[in-house]
Amino acid sequence: MDVSIIVPVYNEAQSLPILHQKIRDAMSQVSVMWEVIYVDDGSQDDSLVTLEALAAEDQEHARVLAFRRNYGQTTAISAGIDHSTGEVIVLIDADLQNDPADIPMLLAKLDEGYDLVSGWRVSRQDTFVTRTLPSKVANKLISMVTGVHLHDYGCSLKAYRREVLTGFRLYGEMHRFIPAYASSVGAKIIEVPVQHHPRKFGKAKYGLERTIKVTLDLFTVKYLISYSQKPIYIFGTVGMGLILLSILDVIFLIIRRFTIGEHLIRSPLLQMGAMLFVMGFNSILLGLIAEQVMRTYHEAQSKPTYTLRRKINLKD
Repeated sequence: MDVSIIVPVYNEAQSLPILHQKIRDAMSQVSVMWEVIYVDDGSQDDSLVTLEALAAEDQEHARVLAFRRNYGQTTAISAGIDHSTGEVIVLIDADLQNDPADIPMLLAKLDEGYDLVSGWRVSRQDTFVTRTLPSKVANKLISMVTGVHLHDYGCSLKAYRREVLTGFRLYGEMHRFIPAYASSVGAKIIEVPVQHHPRKFGKAKYGLERTIKVTLDLFTVKYLISYSQKPIYIFGTVGMGLILLSILDVIFLIIRRFTIGEHLIRSPLLQMGAMLFVMGFNSILLGLIAEQVMRTYHEAQSKPTYTLRRKINLKD
């Protein structure tokens, strides 16, 4: 199997027959073996029934996974990846806003040597206030924090080489951060304009509340990418900063003692200085514990701290 197309599905019964035919039309333009894995995320409409019919009709290409309840888009994507067999993974939404006709173009870009091709909805057909504007703000913030500059992290239409998806698990809303994870293992990334259509059936599953979840997940992503290998850097930096503040606090109290005669023990600043010192020392200790945990994690599983792009004249 060359290409696995993964489609998370939640209450999209009307879109699915049209989507599947569009995928078949698109994949007929490329000479690859392919499969499409539909992951029903606990739909409450007839999505699963529709998927069963599609799988029976197209047994060569259509695969279906059905969750017992709704787990969310990220979990659906993760399950699809786990059960896929292709060396190339393509993600696409089920609501027909992404166009399967763009898939051959994404595959052609991978053939140029890229590891990840990310779609960019240049002419986005969504409500500006509740969808487009928060997305633009989130894209700027994610690009700034992760250092991977993309215009449209939220576009689900992306193509990946399988090797850049290994080594990490997806939780929360973290599917949108896959380019940042892939970049951390040296993936070559390109962003290309793709088509975007107005929603024809159903209603959008996300609103402004998603922005809060994405922001919180961004803290986790930044830590995992920048500090997971050396957690002492972040814990130690915070700890040393707190200890420095406590020292400055004590110096300030000593100066006040000799200039205006104020006793140290009468000032609440002395207690604050002591608290800052203890917090800083504890932070450094937490960093050392985290360092030990990371070493245990890698050494117990014989997990390397690096990833290879290729091997030449070397046996596995």
